[in-house]
Amino acid sequence: MSPADQVARIKARTERVIGEDALLERLKAGKKLRVKLGVDPTRPDLTFGHMVCLNKLREFQDLGHQAVLVIGDFTTRVGDPTGRSSARPVLTPEEIAANAATYLDQAYRILDKSKTEVRPNGDWFGKMSFLDAIQLCRHMTVQQMLAREDFSKRHASNSPISLVEFLYPLLQGHDSVELRSDIEIGGSDQLFNMLVGRDLQEKAGQPPQAILTMPLLVGLDGEKKMSKSLGNYIAFNDTAKDIFGKVMSVPDVTMWTYYRLLLGVDDAEITRRQSEHPMEMKKQLAAALTAKFHGAEAGAHERAQFEKVFSKGEARDDMPEFGWEQLAPGATDVGVVDLLAATNLFPSKKEIMRLIEGGAVKVGDTKVSDRAYRVTRPEADLVIQAGKRTFVKVRP
Repeated sequence: MSPADQVARIKARTERVIGEDALLERLKAGKKLRVKLGVDPTRPDLTFGHMVCLNKLREFQDLGHQAVLVIGDFTTRVGDPTGRSSARPVLTPEEIAANAATYLDQAYRILDKSKTEVRPNGDWFGKMSFLDAIQLCRHMTVQQMLAREDFSKRHASNSPISLVEFLYPLLQGHDSVELRSDIEIGGSDQLFNMLVGRDLQEKAGQPPQAILTMPLLVGLDGEKKMSKSLGNYIAFNDTAKDIFGKVMSVPDVTMWTYYRLLLGVDDAEITRRQSEHPMEMKKQLAAALTAKFHGAEAGAHERAQFEKVFSKGEARDDMPEFGWEQLAPGATDVGVVDLLAATNLFPSKKEIMRLIEGGAVKVGDTKVSDRAYRVTRPEADLVIQAGKRTFVKVRP
């Protein structure tokens, strides 16, 4: 692929490109680009929001460039202040290490492991002296930091800003110096931090990295950024059933963003597909994303099960089964909350009660709205539905 064609492919589905001309010159010179993407292991699961940047990093691998995945084991201790109204909680080194290990396993579902350079930034920050840290701080002023939107809002509202949080953009920027990165990928909310990297590289006598900002993926609510804290997310480690069901829950208008950013479908093809029935298009999207993590057979299976429940009004044929004695040994009847809790399919009794109060629980053909409802030992197989996607078969 020619340098110009590579740039065109690199720019596709991005929000902003900085340093495009210099990037093109490096490609014309035949340079193998070092492409940086940083992730802080603050939680054990990656979400589909991370997939947007990982997909772009995989494109660079396919073009023959070097992907550099920075695991922020050190920067996680500081806490990225991006979009925050308060400081992030501090994790222990053991929690960070455990999260980092799961991040890599999940990232390799998108990236080519054999073509990925993994660099924990603790490798260089762990060796820095306090004097080194002071020297790094000389490159940034308080005025520059307060020009950042999230800091300026917190300052205006008299919300505390830790001096440690001021360090974060400098640390992320210094990663680029250590790696001599040619280009950095990040969400659009990371622009300030990535620009700091360009500035620090220039001060270190290095060619400044180009910057690619990617759109922030909207969550299942169709409104806010996908986030685990908001509960509007799909995780890489979700079951096939949950991935399919969650995708089917997104608003119709949102699914086209998912087609574009998660599956890489171009705008012309999206325009063509928009003439098709939206339900069919959403089923195809859900099946494709399920297949991406669980295989084509799982995607097809979940589509068939979804249609069985929502189109034909039948129960799933692969629902978990429990004998009555497993759930309520020796009892002739039991409260529905205790019965469902005994299946271990729900995070808590509180969640089961929430489903009951929301009218989302059916015992056989009976809709249950009272959390004190009792289930009598059945004479034949009994199907209980809790929520849109969870079915349980209780054998006599």
